[in-house]
Amino acid sequence: MLTQGVLPSQALRELIAVGAIAANPAVEAAQVQPASLDLRLGTRAYRVRASFLAGAGRRVADRLEEFTMHEVDLSNGAVLEKGCVYVIPLMESLALPEGLSAVANAKSSTGRLDLLTRTITDGGAEFDRIPEGYHGPLYAEVCPRSFSVLVRPGQRLNQIRFRHGHATLSDTALRQLHATDPLVSGDPVISEGLGFSVDLRPETGDLLGYRAKPHTGVIDLDRIGHYPAREFWEEVRATNGQIILDPGAFYILVSREAVTIPPDYAAEMAPYLAMVGEFRVHYAGFFDPGFGHATAGGAGSRGVLEVRCHEAPFVLEHGQVVGRLVYERMATRPDTLYGLGLASNYQGQGLKLAKQFKLG
Repeated sequence: MLTQGVLPSQALRELIAVGAIAANPAVEAAQVQPASLDLRLGTRAYRVRASFLAGAGRRVADRLEEFTMHEVDLSNGAVLEKGCVYVIPLMESLALPEGLSAVANAKSSTGRLDLLTRTITDGGAEFDRIPEGYHGPLYAEVCPRSFSVLVRPGQRLNQIRFRHGHATLSDTALRQLHATDPLVSGDPVISEGLGFSVDLRPETGDLLGYRAKPHTGVIDLDRIGHYPAREFWEEVRATNGQIILDPGAFYILVSREAVTIPPDYAAEMAPYLAMVGEFRVHYAGFFDPGFGHATAGGAGSRGVLEVRCHEAPFVLEHGQVVGRLVYERMATRPDTLYGLGLASNYQGQGLKLAKQFKLG
């Protein structure tokens, strides 16, 4: 009988071994993360007229016949153009046992590229939510928002996390956890999760973040540390502890708080309430066990905030609460932690762009 909670890396390997997670070609060891599994793009993309969900009793393949404008062969690499919507069958499929559900999210570098990536399933009525006992294929809906990107089969834009039963910590449990193993620097703001704020400190000349330039070249996702940041991003600086977000613009900012995720827990960044302002924070939402934690070589890590402003200009001020982390119990501690023996790009991070960029 599975313990309630998020399944760790060793349990994911067991699901792969028994065929509950299947793939063609087979799942690679590097896809297994401490509390999630990376998903890989397949060999074809479908340019569709609009984003869609399959809906109850309907297959994604049938809806593609309705909405596809043309097919794109990814075998030798292909460009997904800014402002277009694509559906890409993933290499992985699921045959989940009863009682086991899943949630998907974009990977960190995907979000930092403003590459809106969501998972859809047969019969699905929500993005990124896979119901208990789901049997069927997985698809990625990909919409480049700021930059056109060159993609290839096998690239990993999104990830999936499996859970058995209820795993979310109540506010009371979160306060108790923070008292024994501090989750953020300073006093926590706990209400339906752990609140965090934006760092726009008013020291003169400080670099506060980056804003995506509107007209840039294509980004090849396989080229790590290749693109000069100045060609794709404008620096955001301020001296008064505030910036004005422009409608339609995309920003990379950083949280004021240094966050830690203890080894027996995982976290997900939840979308913040629209009533607090005309913006959305963070497309990429998973935080793995060990993120920023001393047991994994961390000393607190800032949360990078991917911010898109909506219809009206909005003043964002230093210390303003902009999001919350929802913590979940692990079913058991994973046999690997974020930052220990893994290619963890963002352990100990501050303000940081996606790994394809280089400063200077």
